Amino acid sequence: MPKATASSSVVKPPASYEAALEELEQLVARLESGDMPLEQLLSGYQRGAELLKFCRDKLEAIEGQVKVLDGGVMKPWDAS
Repeated sequence: MPKATASSSVVKPPASYEAALEELEQLVARLESGDMPLEQLLSGYQRGAELLKFCRDKLEAIEGQVKVLDGGVMKPWDAS
């Protein structure tokens, strides 16, 4: 029985970058509200760190793909 309880507390990774970013924004709002008990603050901070790493990893992977498409050279972004 204890294994089922422990595995049910494991949070799945986000489905996408956008889902992770949305969850992170909601989490930050809850953390900043000051209405969370200390234990929830700690677990919220840990989840936020996981989401941040997920987002950074996704962005780095996309950057690598862009470098390949641009022949290994990152070009400056031209917004015009």
